[in-house]
Amino acid sequence: MSALLDKSRVEIKLGQYGVASSTALSDPSILGRVQDYRRKASARMQPLDRDDVSKRIPAAEYHVSRKVDGEFTVLVFRDGEVFAINPGGTVRVGIPWLEEAAKLLGAANVKEAQIAGELYVARDDRRPRVHDVTTVARQPQSAAEVGQLRFAAFDIVSLNGDASPKPFVEVWKTIEKLFGKGRFVHPVEAKFVPDIEGIARLFEQWVVKEDAEGLVVRNDAAGTFKIKPRHTLDAAVIGFTESEGDRQGMMHDLLLAVMRPEGTLQVLSRVGGGFAEEQRRTMLCDLKDMVVDSEYAEVNGDHVAYQMVRPDWVVEISCLDLISQTTRGGTIDRMVLDYHANGSNSYKVVTRLPLATVISPQFIRRREDKTATPQHIRIAQVTDIVEVPGMDKDSRQMTLPVSQILKREVFTKDLKGQTMIRKFLLWKTNKETASDEFPAYVAHYTDFSPNRKDALAREIRVSSSSEQIETLFEGFKEANIKAGWQRITVGTASASTVAPVVAAPSAAAPSAAAPAVAAAAVAAPIVNTPVEAVVPAAPAKKSRAKKAAAAVEAVAPVAAEPVAAVVNTPVEALVPAAPAKKSRAKKAAAAVEAVAPVAAEPVAAVVNTPVEALVPAAPAKKSRAKKAAAAVEAVAPVAAEPVAAVVADVSSLPVATDSTMAASERKKRASRKKSG
Repeated sequence: MSALLDKSRVEIKLGQYGVASSTALSDPSILGRVQDYRRKASARMQPLDRDDVSKRIPAAEYHVSRKVDGEFTVLVFRDGEVFAINPGGTVRVGIPWLEEAAKLLGAANVKEAQIAGELYVARDDRRPRVHDVTTVARQPQSAAEVGQLRFAAFDIVSLNGDASPKPFVEVWKTIEKLFGKGRFVHPVEAKFVPDIEGIARLFEQWVVKEDAEGLVVRNDAAGTFKIKPRHTLDAAVIGFTESEGDRQGMMHDLLLAVMRPEGTLQVLSRVGGGFAEEQRRTMLCDLKDMVVDSEYAEVNGDHVAYQMVRPDWVVEISCLDLISQTTRGGTIDRMVLDYHANGSNSYKVVTRLPLATVISPQFIRRREDKTATPQHIRIAQVTDIVEVPGMDKDSRQMTLPVSQILKREVFTKDLKGQTMIRKFLLWKTNKETASDEFPAYVAHYTDFSPNRKDALAREIRVSSSSEQIETLFEGFKEANIKAGWQRITVGTASASTVAPVVAAPSAAAPSAAAPAVAAAAVAAPIVNTPVEAVVPAAPAKKSRAKKAAAAVEAVAPVAAEPVAAVVNTPVEALVPAAPAKKSRAKKAAAAVEAVAPVAAEPVAAVVNTPVEALVPAAPAKKSRAKKAAAAVEAVAPVAAEPVAAVVADVSSLPVATDSTMAASERKKRASRKKSG
């Protein structure tokens, strides 16, 4: 059977101890199962303080374990191979407790196991802290330090391929059987108690007297509880929101921040509980006088934006817990702000850096004896409880690389007198190694349609692979750009240019199709194109055809103009008045005047309307006007059709030519002679 871990990708830290990324595993599902277990366990666990034990925990028998302050880790064992992995994807090998675990599991005839537990550092001088694990695991100074790492098992994720839930009493018996004789790997210290009074006694013994982090209390029917002493923190008030409805006129909640060593403020939490109603009224009045400008905005749980204020107030809050990692092992980042930047009384955005989530914050009091200084609202209040990376860095010196735009393509299409826009953007962030918040590549699609109820729609895709993001980018275009869309090529130093998106003709078009191709061009080029290039000139000797072509020439620019301009322009300004003495030309102009409003109509309406309804029939006796109208009829549908449709099938369009007009004239003369 192939190895689970590619040992060639393990970075040796000291002796046999080494670390690797989860990408070195041949079974990528292992990390997913670890993260899924952590997420579900966190969701099931209810945080409580000591006073809540008698109020919120039902009477029953409970399994109570000492909460170890370490790093959540899963022991993975399969066919003699063993390693540890955390939700962040860090794999560890070559630690004495892993070797001991492999021996114990092998002796119990276990073929496969995933055991959840806490990785911690054994100490005699004080209780272990998660900081100790980080120090030793990152860069141990000696083999003795590596030997101090221990593993306290508290649950079974899977055993011999069976991952189905079991009653916890049964699970615990298995853990004790497998690891009860271990020295470096062992069951977490735990006891069964018959009632909630037993929980209170263990809290007093382990937490109060022995300084344990807390208790974990389990019962399959009642649930799982995490009981810890409440922490207190001092923080600056940097924002507030006002209540709505019948509580209007009261402060709803506060936005709090702690101060980093360099003097910047980092957003910590919101607090909305613990206030008396009179406090809410008086605080709101005072805070409204402290409002300042801010380029940073944040909203509360009701989606109401905080009004930012001068950081003059310091308040004391309590909380049940602080969490500095997501269930996937990532950091919890909060915004860093600079107040008084460049001497201004406003907040400027600096960057986002790791901090923590505050669990169940409660307001205690205002600290009028304290001010917003690094000594009074120090960020170390948080790092004394949980580990937060990057505390030694000056946030103002941390700048992220500039993103690079790789592709930008914009398409437009006119429909019902409105312009629709679809934009595709592809860029490389250049920040993927500087922050976990940024992917390597981003593809963004914007769809603006003013005729739609929700006019603006967006889609986004991210990837760490340039090949994959290119595929996603092209997929966006393929799915959303069809015939009729015009591509806008945006230049950096020159005006935009337009290129139509058309379907290529399957065969060469006949020469008579020249007017159709010209009419299918986009608006801007048509306006600047001589009409001779749009409508082929009639032979000089055919004066009647010339007059028909003149009528067409009067219409063509109208069809080429943008719709909005045509609608708002009088017909007289679009079609030049014919001399009074030229009655035939007047008749041709009248036919044109009937067509001009048609060109101004939305395209969809024109396409679905018979041409007979667009061009009124001329009286039977006015044959020359009929000919002018026939010429107009040949052009009007071309101007109305969508670009792609016209180019795709130009051969089907009616075109007035010299030969057809001459044949018609001969036929009519013969008819008049016969009747005469």
